[in-house]
Amino acid sequence: MRVLLAPSAFRGTLTAAQAAEALAEGWRAGAPHDHVTELPLSDGGEGFVGVLSGLRGAEVLVTTVAGPAGAPVPAELLLAPGPGGLTAYVEAAQACGPALVPPGGRDVLTASSYGVGELVREAVAAGARRVVVGVRDLLTNDGGLGMWLALAGRPAPTSIDHAVAEVEVEGCAWLQDLRRSLVEVELVLATPEELPLLGLQGASAQQAGDRGAGPAQAQELEALLGRLVDVVTRTAPPPVDLLTGRPRRLDKVPGSGAGGGVGYGLLALGARAEPAGALVAGVLGLDEAVAGHDLVVTGEGRLDWASLRGRVVATVGEAALRHARPAIVVPGSSEVGRRETAAIGISGIYPVADRLTAVPRATADPAGTLAARTARVAHTWSPAP
Repeated sequence: MRVLLAPSAFRGTLTAAQAAEALAEGWRAGAPHDHVTELPLSDGGEGFVGVLSGLRGAEVLVTTVAGPAGAPVPAELLLAPGPGGLTAYVEAAQACGPALVPPGGRDVLTASSYGVGELVREAVAAGARRVVVGVRDLLTNDGGLGMWLALAGRPAPTSIDHAVAEVEVEGCAWLQDLRRSLVEVELVLATPEELPLLGLQGASAQQAGDRGAGPAQAQELEALLGRLVDVVTRTAPPPVDLLTGRPRRLDKVPGSGAGGGVGYGLLALGARAEPAGALVAGVLGLDEAVAGHDLVVTGEGRLDWASLRGRVVATVGEAALRHARPAIVVPGSSEVGRRETAAIGISGIYPVADRLTAVPRATADPAGTLAARTARVAHTWSPAP
């Protein structure tokens, strides 16, 4: 049997490539007669650039940018040739991802997306005609304001409230100049998120707590982002909707709340949003790979309701459905059942930590426990001839 192993990263423990290696080790142990192929994937978060680094002709550009707290951090972007010119792949998490600051040291009111803007600026300076920015969970909640300041060559903000206050005083007319400077660059927001920027389902209400904010701070952040949107709408109006003739409410566009509003910041610069999982799958040829195999195995750290839309598990399952191939998932843990995943083409769920007492062992040795679980799954799905 031909088995395709196409996981995403197990957040906080394994990169997508490491997860694919562990799956392969386990499958070969449980079903040595099978042929396995590794195809690590990404949904725009940590490891986005890594899974694409094998593209033909791709070149990694190493640089240093401002981290979420302003201190310099190493980062890299990927430059890949294409029919329309050079495409740059930017991983926003390298500038302000959760791995950069431990939970106890996070301050959501000062964390900035300035480094993301520096990465995009580096990509444009390198000659990229298309810049794809992968955005998922980030430490910032500044609506992309820090990113704008970096792209405009302005100083980094000291805090979100001070930056918004300055914008209120002087307006955002400079944002129009920034848009014009990028008019010949195609910007793409690659994210699995569908959050809007504002409201009860928006970035601050839904995710500020994960960035270290308490309820009061989340409300303060919501108010700050609301003020920012108001200033932008008045002084640097968004594009007009061709159907209604009215300005587009970019803060309501699904994905505008991604990365604490970095999604909104990119949309305001003229970017279009694409599901990151599908974008990466298209670039790496997932459909062709699925068609050439008998079984597809995917995985991620925690399988939950968000996994069923836009993320790697859903992307893999839908590809398997298109080609009438069975697909299974081996996650670190699972919060959903087979009934929920059947609709996206997943035939079985085999969590590493299938009970609460198994979690400490799984986190202590993520690769080993993933391989061991996969070996048992392989023996079930592909018994020895």
